[in-house]
Amino acid sequence: MSSIADNIESVTRSIQKATISAGREAGSVTLLAVSKTRPADDLRAAVAAGQRAFGENYLQEALDKIEQLADLPGLEWHFIGPVQSNKTRAIAEHFHWVHSVDRLKIARRLSEQRPTTLPPLQVCLQVNIDEEASKSGCHPDQAMTLAEQIRELPRLRLRGLMAIPDPDRPEPALRQSFRRLAELQQRINASTPQLPALDTLSMGMSGDLELAIAEGATCVRVGTALFGRRPPPGEPRPPA
Repeated sequence: MSSIADNIESVTRSIQKATISAGREAGSVTLLAVSKTRPADDLRAAVAAGQRAFGENYLQEALDKIEQLADLPGLEWHFIGPVQSNKTRAIAEHFHWVHSVDRLKIARRLSEQRPTTLPPLQVCLQVNIDEEASKSGCHPDQAMTLAEQIRELPRLRLRGLMAIPDPDRPEPALRQSFRRLAELQQRINASTPQLPALDTLSMGMSGDLELAIAEGATCVRVGTALFGRRPPPGEPRPPA
């Protein structure tokens, strides 16, 4: 059975290989370890192997782990799950990044509740790139306007876009989804040349990271390939 350290090394090699194959600069794609439902000891093992950025979906579970791992310097916490209005204050106070901003109301609350003692909260606009009824995210046609509005909020820094295409779709369709997100970001950047360019495309997971990198991903969110499969659906899930 592979250790977490072995898995991190293997995934890192895959990222490096895909980056070079895409003709992109080495080191231009970062690994975000999706650590939801994983115990703090698993994260400690990942940190010992050199991993520093962790993505969490469930707020209370994440806050518990942030506290348990407070002795480890330099960790970067990313909230990647749906953001509920009653959770924005805790997210604004404890996270470095939020990948799942999809409404102006949520963005405003995060900005208003971000402590002035902390740097601006780094955020990605989540786009429902395939317009799936079951997925969170703004409609692609709304992304340009929403990005402009978020950029006006003083305690946020809009860094890029995030999407979660259906990983079970055929490879050509999945690649097209990634490409559409990259093209959307390019259009947003072209529309506001006077502002700093959005530099982050958060897309790609364990099973499709190579495709995502080929289409421009700068951050891949990987859980299963690092930590193994999660508990079966019938087992209790941590509270949101």
